[in-house]
Amino acid sequence: MPYRDHSAGECAGAWERGRRRTARRVLIISASVGAGHDGAADELSRRLEADGFRVDRVDFLDLLPARLGRLLSGSYRRLLACAPSGYQRLYAATEHNKRPGGAIRALLRSAERRTLRAVSADTCAVVSTYPGASQVLGALRLRGRLSVPVVTYLTDFSVHALWVARGVDAHLAVHPIPAGQARALGAAGVTVGGPVAARRFTPATEEGRRAARARFGLPAEVPLALLVAGSWGVGPVEQVVGEIAASGAAVPVVVCGHNEALADRLRAAGVAHVFGWVADMPGLMSAADVLVQNAGGLSSLEAFAAGLPVASYRCIPGHGQTNASALDAAGLAVWIKDADRLEPVLTELLDGRLGRRQRERGLALFGSAHGPVQAIAEVADRAATGRVRRRGPVRRRGLRLGRRSVAAMAAAVATTVTLGIGAPLAEAYRDSPTRFAALTHFLEEDRI
Repeated sequence: MPYRDHSAGECAGAWERGRRRTARRVLIISASVGAGHDGAADELSRRLEADGFRVDRVDFLDLLPARLGRLLSGSYRRLLACAPSGYQRLYAATEHNKRPGGAIRALLRSAERRTLRAVSADTCAVVSTYPGASQVLGALRLRGRLSVPVVTYLTDFSVHALWVARGVDAHLAVHPIPAGQARALGAAGVTVGGPVAARRFTPATEEGRRAARARFGLPAEVPLALLVAGSWGVGPVEQVVGEIAASGAAVPVVVCGHNEALADRLRAAGVAHVFGWVADMPGLMSAADVLVQNAGGLSSLEAFAAGLPVASYRCIPGHGQTNASALDAAGLAVWIKDADRLEPVLTELLDGRLGRRQRERGLALFGSAHGPVQAIAEVADRAATGRVRRRGPVRRRGLRLGRRSVAAMAAAVATTVTLGIGAPLAEAYRDSPTRFAALTHFLEEDRI
């Protein structure tokens, strides 16, 4: 099926049909890497549909050829588990690049045809919640192959350079701190739209807290620290569980996500309150008194909506640490960098002024009148009335990649995927740090 060019005229026609009660159509491209990108896309979809839009959903992993996305997602998970310092080096190697290197752009270009096919003729805006998708969509906009406006919803509290793609019309941030980082990287149309979290995440009443504890089999009277490590259960979780218990400030309640091996080890070690994947996270947050996290992703935003104070502790490398720094600077989640500070900080979060201040600031995030759905609707409306500039085609440059080893190309693929898809480098880094350094250098070179 050949790709389509999508004109402002088609959008205007869709807008007129919308005035006759036919809903406007928005495409959301996410990625099933962990739960954060999809979680934001889920809630954006729900809110857009409630606002009268029709929403199509696509997983960016399915847009890469030859099932490469699924393979790399699994490899990224192994990288975080087996060689977190390798992830840190990949993250740092690309953190300030103005644009992806040539080999990475070649990988992303392989998703362009399927991306164009996913955009229906009556689509009036495309929303990306994943940096790789934003890079592809921005490139298509720049070359005039896609005239539908593109919006990037920045799911993280810190902004890596790959989140900012030339050609994207608008970037929506959850807070002024990531908005400022995005502007510093050259992002266009930056707006603070606030976070999205499911409506069920609300502050618990005392009666609701007691009922939630009974439902989950948790002790009724003691302070509970809910420990989360993403949907994959990565990081030094077992160490943190032991440190929280030893502090005496709270009893740890651990969510291991899909990491059943971790859950089994904790149960075998005698940890009393261990859960795998939890469908009712709003209920479990209602039972808790404080959240301890290591990545600064969706769970943190959900905790803010639930009125829980949040602490970042023993964060995973890369985005885990940059998110912790941004959250701390915003006064939303204290970053505990020293184990000796764990007990006094948890105590202050549970019963002191710090906890009250963080609860207030977290809840205030969700009070913005100009939310992300309104911002997306405004972009779609401008397209419908012809007020979004249609991007003309630019000269297409050929791809000239020199001969490289399979390992070098894997490293290039990895950089894109490590920031949201995945990378098959855990074994390579563990076996040969010197070889990994050479691959990192390859990532920084522009070969197109």
